[in-house]
Amino acid sequence: MKFTWFVLLLTTVSLCKAQINHPKISPFSTLVQEVGFTEIKVEYSRPAARGRHLFGIAPNGESGLVPFGRIWRVGANASTKITFNKAVYINNTKLEKGTYALYAFPETDKWQIVFHKNINHWGDGRNAYNEKEDALRLPIVPEKTMDFQESFQIAFDAIDHNGLQMTWHWGNTKLVIPIAVDTKRHMQDQIDLALKELPNAQTYYEIARYYQEQGLETELALEYVDNAITLGGGTYFYYRVKSLILADLEQYQEAISYAEASMELAQQLNKDEFVRLNKANIKDWESKK
Repeated sequence: MKFTWFVLLLTTVSLCKAQINHPKISPFSTLVQEVGFTEIKVEYSRPAARGRHLFGIAPNGESGLVPFGRIWRVGANASTKITFNKAVYINNTKLEKGTYALYAFPETDKWQIVFHKNINHWGDGRNAYNEKEDALRLPIVPEKTMDFQESFQIAFDAIDHNGLQMTWHWGNTKLVIPIAVDTKRHMQDQIDLALKELPNAQTYYEIARYYQEQGLETELALEYVDNAITLGGGTYFYYRVKSLILADLEQYQEAISYAEASMELAQQLNKDEFVRLNKANIKDWESKK
């Protein structure tokens, strides 16, 4: 009896060692994107078309890989997860920070996109999916593209301080989902705190630069960059920001003077990029005087 159990144990161990770990036909991918002060992470598996009809009804009348009117997991294998480390706004609706399962209900002309609070379903959770657990549902009109995307792709594009576009692209079908973040509020909180403490030249410069880049508080931005110059002296980047602010105020002659000063200092430090930027600005502002 002991010998029999020993043989069975050896056989079991041998079988376990003999198992092969197959590569996944729809490989897993993680996408992390920073936008403003917010981080967005997507975890999903990427199925390939492999010659199959993807969405809706195929020309031969058979159902495609993803039928219309039925829930789709937005990828393959486990449900696709999206995580926000801060609250975001999607279609002007606030979505609290956290992790959500991404689902879609494709149709011919319009899809329903779902951010779902229950992340424990395997795949699309078809039999367990409960609409009451949706955190957010919104309609998106799909686009038809000329270029064919073989492997399903989630990507981020059109990124600025205040938001981005999340795109889904598979075959000749593409969806664009705008996501906005409240960078302005987070940045203003930082500015208010920094000004209550002992702001130095760099503090004033960073505030002025942010206001100028975002087209905010132009008069105040000019005051802050002047404070930076008073406390820290003239530098090519202080002068450059002041030139941009003056141009925003349509004070082009003075803007040119500061751009020239910035360019001269940049040349001394071999900052070729700033030389080129200032030259381009001067040429533009000369035409506007």
